[in-house]
Amino acid sequence: MFPKKSQAPASLPRSMTDAMANASFSVLGTGTQIKGDITATTDLHIDGRIEGDIDCAGLVQGEASEIHGAIAAKSARLAGSLHGSISGGEVVILKTAHIHGDVQYDSLTIEPGAKVEGRLTLRQAEEAPRLALAN
Repeated sequence: MFPKKSQAPASLPRSMTDAMANASFSVLGTGTQIKGDITATTDLHIDGRIEGDIDCAGLVQGEASEIHGAIAAKSARLAGSLHGSISGGEVVILKTAHIHGDVQYDSLTIEPGAKVEGRLTLRQAEEAPRLALAN
């Protein structure tokens, strides 16, 4: 008399679970505030406020984000405010970024309009981010 209700699958499709298991980034969204150090073996996208050091594979910083601490990453794309030093392989400083600290890099790109108040230093081959040594 009543039609059968379609049942939801007992588990997610294999392609979806594979994608979730292989997730290679974490997002700290707008409105998120963290006090403390962050260590990640994956990439991070930060749109919130961080008070602490960050050690990760790759970092993408949103325009409205604010970081107070040192950054060590294989790659970093900075668009917000950073009050601290950065040591990275490939560092990209976008026009909206304001960096208050020293930048150590293997490769550096600075867009016109970006503000950097600190020293820019080409890293030596043995000076890798802490995370890169752990792999």
